[in-house]
Amino acid sequence: MLRLQNFHGAELAPHLDGLGELRIAVFREYPYLYVGTLEHEREYLRTYLKSAGSLVVLVFDDERVVGATTCLPMVDEGPEFRAAFEKAGYDLSTIFYFGESILLPDYRGQGMGKEFFVRREAHARALGMKLSTFCAVDRAAEHSLRPEGYRELDEFWRSQGYVRHPELQATFVWKEMGEEEESPKTLTFWVKELV
Repeated sequence: MLRLQNFHGAELAPHLDGLGELRIAVFREYPYLYVGTLEHEREYLRTYLKSAGSLVVLVFDDERVVGATTCLPMVDEGPEFRAAFEKAGYDLSTIFYFGESILLPDYRGQGMGKEFFVRREAHARALGMKLSTFCAVDRAAEHSLRPEGYRELDEFWRSQGYVRHPELQATFVWKEMGEEEESPKTLTFWVKELV
């Protein structure tokens, strides 16, 4: 039986490696094709440990982490996440950033994606945030590593009230499958007004 558990700030520390390993496994899949290391994951996830306003929901199958979703106030995120919103004149203190929503393949299609949005949005509202946002990597429809039958998540995100904002983009650098070294990738933000 699956168990969902909320963690805030430093409460996540005992599960940092489990979450890092999950991120490496899931983001290796298309469309991210990420080749990561646990050391890099620990560094990235420390942002959530340091943020008093963060929420990480872990999905456990027995004691194994099989899914997760993360979020925190945009002001607690790194400059590469904040830059597009700063340039566009947004008040960062009113924005809540949703990091990943990830599940191992055997656990998908059971409603966890919706539950992840419900929990993150409730947390953002409780903190008085006005907007929630996340970003997704941009890939060409004819990308050579796109699996047969791959379904974009755009419709699901729209069904949750999110709107794609092509004017809000970020560039992140990571090594992907088939690359010798890291290269820049463009990600576009999706935004929802929290009422």
